[in-house]
Amino acid sequence: MQHDLVIKGGTLATASETFSADIGIRDGKIATLGHDLSGEDVIDATGKLVMPGGIEAHCHIAQESGMGLMTSDDYESGSISAAFGGNSCFVPFAAQKPGQSVADTLATYDGRAAPKSVIDYSYHLILTDPNPSVLDELPGVFDRGITSFKVFMTYATRVSDAQFLDILTVARRHGGLTMVHAENHDMLTWMASALADNGYTEPKYHAPARPGLAEEEAINRAISLSKLTNAPLMIVHVSTPKGAELVAQARADGAYVFGETCPQYLFLTKHDLDRPGMEGAKYICSPPLRDTHTQEVLWRHIARGTFSVVSSDHAPFRLDDTGKFSNGRDVDFRKIANGMPGIEMRLPMMFSEGVVKGRINLNQFVALSSTNAARLYGMHPTKGTLAIGADADIAIWDPTETRIAGDMHDAMDYNPFEGMEVTGWPVTVLTRGRRVVDQGELVAKPGDGGFVKRGRSDLSGLTGTRLPETDPATNFGAEILR
Repeated sequence: MQHDLVIKGGTLATASETFSADIGIRDGKIATLGHDLSGEDVIDATGKLVMPGGIEAHCHIAQESGMGLMTSDDYESGSISAAFGGNSCFVPFAAQKPGQSVADTLATYDGRAAPKSVIDYSYHLILTDPNPSVLDELPGVFDRGITSFKVFMTYATRVSDAQFLDILTVARRHGGLTMVHAENHDMLTWMASALADNGYTEPKYHAPARPGLAEEEAINRAISLSKLTNAPLMIVHVSTPKGAELVAQARADGAYVFGETCPQYLFLTKHDLDRPGMEGAKYICSPPLRDTHTQEVLWRHIARGTFSVVSSDHAPFRLDDTGKFSNGRDVDFRKIANGMPGIEMRLPMMFSEGVVKGRINLNQFVALSSTNAARLYGMHPTKGTLAIGADADIAIWDPTETRIAGDMHDAMDYNPFEGMEVTGWPVTVLTRGRRVVDQGELVAKPGDGGFVKRGRSDLSGLTGTRLPETDPATNFGAEILR
């Protein structure tokens, strides 16, 4: 069999196996796994690891913040940075503005993504105004292959519990996954006001202004709403030990609950906010950075499988008047743009601190970086695996290359992980058999990436929850959820 491209001599790693083989690619798909394959083009991967390309499933690209501030990265710079970080596909958010229809929201993001992305992409739809007409639009969104939605339990765009229940129910009927930013809004507002009103306004006070208890309460409430509707739920950016334990317990109970954490909660702490002047503004993100004890606990939850994915939550705002200080520099922590970059550092940091240091094995790394996201967000087995018939989305890694983290390929002016020693870097990344990054050089062009039509989430291994009050066998025959 003749191949368009063959990757020879590498060690292949999937979420379950590690083995030596060549990969033969034809028409953008993996056509053959074997030995001594031949092709018109060859990549020598001797001494390298060959893995499914990363899937970055939580990032903010060409998106306005709650303050109305546009992220620094558009789909060109954001996708390039993602590719240099070992990703062959990403799923940023398409954020509905209050009063905006879903159709208009998606048209806006199509115009931002299609001409610019160098890797494949899809969207999670952020719902900020789930009125009846918007909910009526959602079946069409599923038909288009956008099968995940995000809601907030804080900020001005937060949804009420009743709205949350309606969204969960609609998503469940159509096989969708609801994602949630879980923090108790009133607790956060009360704490932030108590601090700022007493003169505690520096960036470092962002951390105590968002206590872990506020996350824990909201996670517990979100899981309860998910159980009531028996609907799949992803708790994003879990940052507390108790929050992680709530996710673990829900999953042990069989609930359709999934968890995500992020590198910033594994490698940075609240003390990074306590830097001279306004330097700490670099590290303002929500939920906030915690402490070293939390890092240790979160790593244990990663190893035991509590978290299905580790995502970057890349939210890039430059450390200048266009970004972090768009409201000025003489302001309290509440008026500093919220978020930090990390799309390019996610996988190298996880490989270096996870695989190299023995916290997780190579197959767990593949699951956390790619395969689990593909399953959760309806892309598997087309993406997220090295299997015959799958898209040739592949990352080739040098597991021994060591660098000091510094400038990245995003549109940012700082790297929050700068100065950290990192071992293991992706050197070549392919999307559908096409080189995006090759030996550290960009070869793809804006617009080379394509939209990924996604399907249902893989809920295997979980039974769901049917409460006595919603089960016709025990509630006198009432059909609550159709």
